[in-house]
Amino acid sequence: MKNPAELPGRLGLDAPASLLLVDAPPALADLLASSRPQGSETVQSDARALPAVKRHFPAILLWREDRVGSRSALACAVRRLDADAVLWVVTARKKVVGPRTRAVHRLELADLIRELEPRGLAYDREVPISSWHVAYRFVKR
Repeated sequence: MKNPAELPGRLGLDAPASLLLVDAPPALADLLASSRPQGSETVQSDARALPAVKRHFPAILLWREDRVGSRSALACAVRRLDADAVLWVVTARKKVVGPRTRAVHRLELADLIRELEPRGLAYDREVPISSWHVAYRFVKR
């Protein structure tokens, strides 16, 4: 990860009262959970178990490299957002070698915009997570 100590602040995930992490790698999940203030809640879920999560969250981070199953995961994540919430989607960069998912099957920013804009979310900015991954921020309009 690039600058792990600064990452929670750059993502703005150190402030919300509750945070939902979906398919986040253990290193990132531990980093985000440990950077949050005492009394705040960090919930971890698998994308397949996301429909069973019935609460709403002010912030969600969804780790998604592959296009397969991404529509379902994004739809479930959007339904779990509070009114003024933020959704971060971490994907593998297109032109790097390293992630397990082949470049032709990787989820891209254009795919995210096409899926999330009709659901009322607008692309806001991006933050590099590692040499291979980038996080895209979407906010409610």
